[in-house]
Amino acid sequence: MVYAVVVAWLVVAAIVVVTWHRLDTERGWRAFVLILTLGLSLLHQLLFATVTEDALVTFRYAQNIADGNGPVFNPGERVEGYTNFCWLVLVALPRAAFGADVRTTAVVFGVLAALGCVLVSCFLVNRIVAVAAPDGAGPRPAIGVAAAVLTASAGGLAVYGASGSEVPLFVLLVLATCYALAARRPVVAGVLVAFAVMTSPEGLVVAVLAGLWLVGAALKRRHSWWAPVGYAQGALVFLIPRLAWRATFYQHFLPAPLAAKLGGPLAARLAAGWPYLSGFALAHQGFLLLGLVAAVALVLRRTETAARGLRAAGLAAGGEGPAGAAAVRGFRVVEPAAGGETPVGAAAVRVAGPAAGGEAAVGAAFEARALLWLLFAMAAGLAVAAVLVGGDPGPSWRLLAPLPPLLAVAAAGAYGVLTVDVVAKPSPRPKPWPAGARLVPVTACGLAGIAVLVSVFSPEMLDRVRVWHSHGTELAEIGGWLGDYLPPGSVVSAAAPGALAARGSQLFIIDVLGRTDDHIAREGRHDGGIATDYDYVVNGRRPTVAVPADGGYDDRQHCAIDPVYAGKYEVATFRRVGTPYWVSVYPRAEQAKSLVADLDKGPDFRYVPCPS
Repeated sequence: MVYAVVVAWLVVAAIVVVTWHRLDTERGWRAFVLILTLGLSLLHQLLFATVTEDALVTFRYAQNIADGNGPVFNPGERVEGYTNFCWLVLVALPRAAFGADVRTTAVVFGVLAALGCVLVSCFLVNRIVAVAAPDGAGPRPAIGVAAAVLTASAGGLAVYGASGSEVPLFVLLVLATCYALAARRPVVAGVLVAFAVMTSPEGLVVAVLAGLWLVGAALKRRHSWWAPVGYAQGALVFLIPRLAWRATFYQHFLPAPLAAKLGGPLAARLAAGWPYLSGFALAHQGFLLLGLVAAVALVLRRTETAARGLRAAGLAAGGEGPAGAAAVRGFRVVEPAAGGETPVGAAAVRVAGPAAGGEAAVGAAFEARALLWLLFAMAAGLAVAAVLVGGDPGPSWRLLAPLPPLLAVAAAGAYGVLTVDVVAKPSPRPKPWPAGARLVPVTACGLAGIAVLVSVFSPEMLDRVRVWHSHGTELAEIGGWLGDYLPPGSVVSAAAPGALAARGSQLFIIDVLGRTDDHIAREGRHDGGIATDYDYVVNGRRPTVAVPADGGYDDRQHCAIDPVYAGKYEVATFRRVGTPYWVSVYPRAEQAKSLVADLDKGPDFRYVPCPS
């Protein structure tokens, strides 16, 4: 599969570079290249194709919704052990309506959402460039294709595309919100950002920044005040009922996973968050450098472009003299009334309002730049949020997955906006693209290739995902074995409840890290982004069997018991038949003999007593 992804990138890169100048004018070539780019994205996602622990927890909730038990992890316990309400509802509906498999549904929807990110990144760039283009200028959709290629190569999006998690949907909603803002549809943007907030808590960062951007635009009179009002209404019409239902059903406003993560001291979270961000920066230097160059170019060209636009406005409105000066200041000139007299209290040349000529072009350029700065602000805001919460234990920097697409769109859009005057300037003969345009497809495809190679060779990506996949598969086997041979109604404690529940759906599972347990999440001991309370687990919940490992099978027999379970539990070791692997479980001491006998009935696991 690695070779297939690399070959796909080479094919896409070669065709984009060769056909670059035709992509603006020939729709057939453009559609063909976008289809190839979607193929690259699909192969890149299938290279990883591993369902995550968080996704497995969501699947358990979705299954319980479909079975009529409500949004709970264990029937009868109302704990909000998820932070992706929108995604949960989306994957539960096909199961409830048609009996579709939850896991398959989630993987398919995730892949489609990732492919949607590729397309929306292309459309968003083209929309931003169109905002800055003067009247009569032709479209430049080739620039959007470059952004699509970069998005398809983003490692984080590929890792989580087929993971069954909400990450691709969240990235898609963020990009779609930006597109709605660029299209001047604030109510639609509000609805989309509400879905983003209900898909991932990081959506709050996007919601606040988008709202502030609209308020700033209203203050500068680029939008009316109805824009931020409509945006707020579009968001609150969904968020308020959601919050009210959460408080009523779960009796809390903060989900258990967030309570467990945020319960510790800020200093500890920052100590974990900075290495998390630096690791991402090291692996995504290409995207960060591209974004930095684009941001610097916007800053350097800002003053020059503004002055040029205002001079053009002055010449268009009144040439030289007082009229031209007034127009350069952004106002129109009112001619004297008939008979040479001016209205009472007015000068011969009176300022009455915005200039009708040059200000429209200048305002469009400023709005396009403001959209680009919004993209940069969203990327920075999400990075800060990831540091403040202490990062994430999953591979490939899940919390920062939106950053590469946002930076790709911002960089491609910045090139289009900064060169719009050069391309659109009238000329008696056909004008070639700017000299820098020859570097655009080469740069985009080169950075895309680097991103693909990083996703393959970075230890935090493909290698770790493969280990993650094997551990999840092994834990699912253990969960299925426990579910089949433990007595009905047995309670199991574990650090990976989602994986155990994948095949042990009948088990009542206690999450010792508090992600699906309110008491541990809110009142336990917080350390390193997790919460624990083993006294509560051992003496309060009294699980039938404890599964101490969260990494699958061991390569040797472990006869020592974890001190937190000593005295109340015993060690029972089983060998996985036909393999050199072992698994240790802790049955409760008073039931140990019967429980071991029940588990030893399974054909795939054989009980081996520990040496005396």
